[in-house]
Amino acid sequence: MSQDAAKLDLSEKGKGPDGQPISLDRRLFMQFLAYGACRQTLTLIKALEAAGLEGVLYADINDPQGVGLLTFHENPDFYVTVLREFLNQPPFSELTPKPEYTMLGRTYALGYEPDLEDTLINRPRRKVLDPEWAWAVWYPLRRVKSFENVPEKEQQIVLREHGGIGFTFGRAGYATDIRLACHGLDKNDNDFVVGILAHELYPASAVVQAMRKTKQTSQYLEALGPFFIGKVIWQSKG
Repeated sequence: MSQDAAKLDLSEKGKGPDGQPISLDRRLFMQFLAYGACRQTLTLIKALEAAGLEGVLYADINDPQGVGLLTFHENPDFYVTVLREFLNQPPFSELTPKPEYTMLGRTYALGYEPDLEDTLINRPRRKVLDPEWAWAVWYPLRRVKSFENVPEKEQQIVLREHGGIGFTFGRAGYATDIRLACHGLDKNDNDFVVGILAHELYPASAVVQAMRKTKQTSQYLEALGPFFIGKVIWQSKG
């Protein structure tokens, strides 16, 4: 490692039980792909199980022939090797890709988490593979660029208000969320990918509605969506 690389620490930061800084140079990459022209989902499920891939397959509520595939891996090489080869073979190669729904992001820490491995790796996997969270709304978001120049204290207030809604719904057992950073990973220059997971569809919609009233959404967001809304039809074993 060069001297400059040693000075530039790209690991995720947290805070241990004793208040001391902790770090972990691991993160989970998660990718969402959508397809149309799928008349038989059972063949997709059989192919996914035979390949031993980790992921989730959703039925698209807005397209009777639509599906969404969520996969995740710590090594991004997985997407240009194993997954690429798999998707270029039947039955997925026979479907019609919907690139407007393609999303790729990475888990990240906020700097205060006491267990970084759980925050970055284990918890996101548990959430998306939990059969109780059967409904999902996945979408990208892009903040206005001026938000980066807002004083840090004000940024924290804005983010706490927004994050507090997710916490409230989660504590009540209605919904939970996945938040991924996608800076430099998104063709439309989006900043984050969000997945809202719920037992029923309505609470997921209610989360988005509640967030409309926050300062972040009303003043600091440039774009939201497109939204993919689906229900789990297959999950790999967690």
